[in-house]
Amino acid sequence: MYNGHPSRNYWNVSLWIGNDEGRYRLALECIRSAKNRKEAARAMFDILAESGQAKTPDGAPYTQASILHAMRGLE
Repeated sequence: MYNGHPSRNYWNVSLWIGNDEGRYRLALECIRSAKNRKEAARAMFDILAESGQAKTPDGAPYTQASILHAMRGLE
């Protein structure tokens, strides 16, 4: 456990999605347009990858699982 998250990577991705306005809005948009959170996480992962953002600004890799974890509690 790392600050209440399964790993340091999950914590870091959650930190960036929850505290960066652009990433937060992207997450919300993906959630609203998807059938479920798993599909939303896949969509966000694909968008980030296509735009050359494979990692958070401080180097933690985005994964579908870490994005899905970060989307918990977002509405």
